[in-house]
Amino acid sequence: MENNRRPETMQRITTPELAQAFIDEQIAEIRAQVGEKKVLLALSGGVDSSVCAALLIKAIGQKLVAVHVNHGLLRKGEPEQVIEVFRNQMNANLIYVDAVDRFLDKLAGVSDPEKKRKIIGKEFIDVFAEEAAKQDGIEFLAQGTIYPDILESDDGVKSHHNVGGLPPELNFELVEPVKFLYKDEVRVVGKALGLPDGMVYRQPFPGPGLGVRCIGAITRDRLEAVRESDAILREEFAAAGLQGKVWQYFTVVPDLKSTGIRDGKRSWDWPVILRAVNSVDATSATIEEVPYALLGKITARILAEVRGVNRVLYDLSPKPVATIEWE
Repeated sequence: MENNRRPETMQRITTPELAQAFIDEQIAEIRAQVGEKKVLLALSGGVDSSVCAALLIKAIGQKLVAVHVNHGLLRKGEPEQVIEVFRNQMNANLIYVDAVDRFLDKLAGVSDPEKKRKIIGKEFIDVFAEEAAKQDGIEFLAQGTIYPDILESDDGVKSHHNVGGLPPELNFELVEPVKFLYKDEVRVVGKALGLPDGMVYRQPFPGPGLGVRCIGAITRDRLEAVRESDAILREEFAAAGLQGKVWQYFTVVPDLKSTGIRDGKRSWDWPVILRAVNSVDATSATIEEVPYALLGKITARILAEVRGVNRVLYDLSPKPVATIEWE
């Protein structure tokens, strides 16, 4: 488990047959590692942790304790969706933790993106430790770490809350069944596991959530501007038939204000930055050429419906030189 290098001999998973072979291998490895002990899973509802959850459910069933933490940095409607899919449809042993105030209070006044990521990561570990203390027989922590997370952390591009190991005072051993997979491989495995398309092809979402899209020190009002504008963007992309065709799309609200005019009076408000990119494995990305009319419709809705916003911009920067996320 200490080895964070993908084996050179590992074949790229591109077919259902290769995915099934990987699934069989991981189920055997999970059972060998875990035995009869319980596993605590950080379940965000994203494709990485969802595939991780499905693998663990197949391997150890009810010995998996899936914990969904609402840290206040999720997209609109996301906590409700996670409960519906995993508890009601997949019959998972799901624990819901409302930690909104806890996370946002810790993040108040913190503007450095690396410090924000580390605070979020530490709070996640603390929450899991508290939940584990309420359970009998928990010795393992499962995470949906994937290979691009490891590569970016190792290269110093950005830290990831699920990379770097656990504090020595915690007695968890890590279970990371998809840590050597690229994003496209995770989706192939998810399909082979029978997960619904809406989950398998859900666009990527960072571990720190909207915390890295509310640039600078997070405030609750600006965080809501990110959440509401993101919901509008996703609704309009879906209505235009772009859902599932564009790899990742989201909004960013920086800690920056400019002059505008609203109701005949001067305003001093934030911009919303739209970002839409295409990628295969998250190591590089190109820009989606969104139709101008659609950009206009999205802009009109955001300016009319999102409080505290007076501009909408479109980010045309590929990866590299820019990263996909702003922080």
